[in-house]
Amino acid sequence: MSAVSAPLAPVLVTGATGFVGSAVARVLRERGHALRLLVRPGGDRRNLDGMEAELVEGDLTRPEGFAAALSGCDALFHVAADYRLWVPEPDAMMRANVEGTRALMLAAQAAGVRRIVYCSSVAALGLVGDGSVADETTPVHEDAIVGTYKRSKYRAEQAVLALVRERGLPAVIVNPSTPVGPRDVKPTPTGVMIRDAAAGRMPAYVGTGLNLVHVDDVAAGHLLAFERGRIGERYILGGEDMSLREVFALVSEIAGVRAPRIELGQRVLWPVAVASEALARGFGIPPRVTREMLAMSRKKMYFSSEKARRELDYAPRPARDAVADAIGWFRAQGMLKARTAAR
Repeated sequence: MSAVSAPLAPVLVTGATGFVGSAVARVLRERGHALRLLVRPGGDRRNLDGMEAELVEGDLTRPEGFAAALSGCDALFHVAADYRLWVPEPDAMMRANVEGTRALMLAAQAAGVRRIVYCSSVAALGLVGDGSVADETTPVHEDAIVGTYKRSKYRAEQAVLALVRERGLPAVIVNPSTPVGPRDVKPTPTGVMIRDAAAGRMPAYVGTGLNLVHVDDVAAGHLLAFERGRIGERYILGGEDMSLREVFALVSEIAGVRAPRIELGQRVLWPVAVASEALARGFGIPPRVTREMLAMSRKKMYFSSEKARRELDYAPRPARDAVADAIGWFRAQGMLKARTAAR
């Protein structure tokens, strides 16, 4: 008589209803992992359709539920975060992203979780900003970080690193750049930008740059970090460095619309941002442009994934594929109407 194999211990994934988290959950399921997903009560669960998984309700502001969610789990992929660029109440974001992360890490260690992958962000890393490429060793100081979200990710990452040093937390950190692709249901700020540009609703741009990566490559990078990453190390999961002008040119080519041709400077947009923030406070509608966004755009956000390529065999696809998949998904969901090429 053959022995009956013991069931696999579940892997807890936080943020699995979201853009990156759902991609991570899918790649884990494809590799045969049993999934337990921490989901917010009443949250949008479309990204979980058809996914075989155990759902546990909770969120980062309710640490009292972490022990039950982690009970019996072999691994933790912490992907959840409060990700917004307009943050009228910074303390709420700090509680979720910093205090919630630290509490979850301690609960995971107490539960005997063997390995943790923490999804940080390149927002937590140093930035050169002049068009040069930054990496995991680029110096970073919190007082130079612009924006509540970026500061929260920096503090959360520092909290995880401190727990690795002081308590032996078995965590590997990944730092995605700017993911794009399918299943951006919210959508993210970058997804909004691509969707609007593909619809021909982006008349101008600012002179900045970013690193685009396919969301499914970011998910694959999480699994590689789990399997091959070194405890306490950080790995940038990026793709291709592009100026915003190049991004919009690529979007327009794929979508068949006219690319924006006007580059706007900070002096022109600053009063627009001030007015947008005032309207947002009065009516509760997130502004399209804020002073923090403009401050962030002063530096080109270019990053190298060489460490992840070398140590994890990380191999991201071209940015064109990521943008094409994002546009195709937005169209399939009815979030973007097809347009003919401008003449």
